[in-house]
Amino acid sequence: MILNFKIKIFYVLTAFLILGCGSYSFTGASIPEGTETFQVNFFQNDAGNNIGSIYEPGIDRDFTLALQNILQNQTNLQLVSNDGDLIYEGEISEYRVSPMTATSDLTASQNRLSLGVNVRFINIKKEEDNFERKFSFYYDYPAEVQLLNVKSEAHDLIFERITQDIFNASLAKW
Repeated sequence: MILNFKIKIFYVLTAFLILGCGSYSFTGASIPEGTETFQVNFFQNDAGNNIGSIYEPGIDRDFTLALQNILQNQTNLQLVSNDGDLIYEGEISEYRVSPMTATSDLTASQNRLSLGVNVRFINIKKEEDNFERKFSFYYDYPAEVQLLNVKSEAHDLIFERITQDIFNASLAKW
C-alpha cells in the first residue's frame, strides 16, 4: 500500500515537472505561443556597392543557408518558403579585408576579414519583437597568407558568430 502511494506521488511530481517545463528551450529560445514556422529570405549580396567592400560570389547563398541551419538546429520550428510566423530577411552590406597591424617597415603583419549583415526580423505573432539591425564579425589572419587559403575557415567562424547573434537577438532576447 505504501509502495502504491509512493508510485502515485512519483507520477504526480513527474507530470508537474514535465508540464512546468513545457515552454522551456535548452537553447534559451523564447518562442511566442502559436509560433510554428520561420522563413529565411535570400540575403542579397550588396557588399560590392559599398566603398571599401568587395563582392564575394556565393556568400549570399552560404549565409542564407547558415542562418536557416542554426534556426532548424536550435528550435523545433518548421522552415517554410513563405508565410512564416517568423521572417528573417536582409542583405550582406560589408565584406572587406583590412590591414590590422604593421611591422617596423610599415607593411601589414595581420589582415582582418570583416563581414556585415543588415537583418530585418519580423515576428508575425508578436510585432513588438520586430527589429532591423546590423550584425558583424571578423576573422584575423597573417598577412603573408592569402585570403583564398583561409576563406573557408574564416566564413565558418564568421557565419557561426553572426547567426548565433541573430538567433540571440530574435529568439533568446540577449
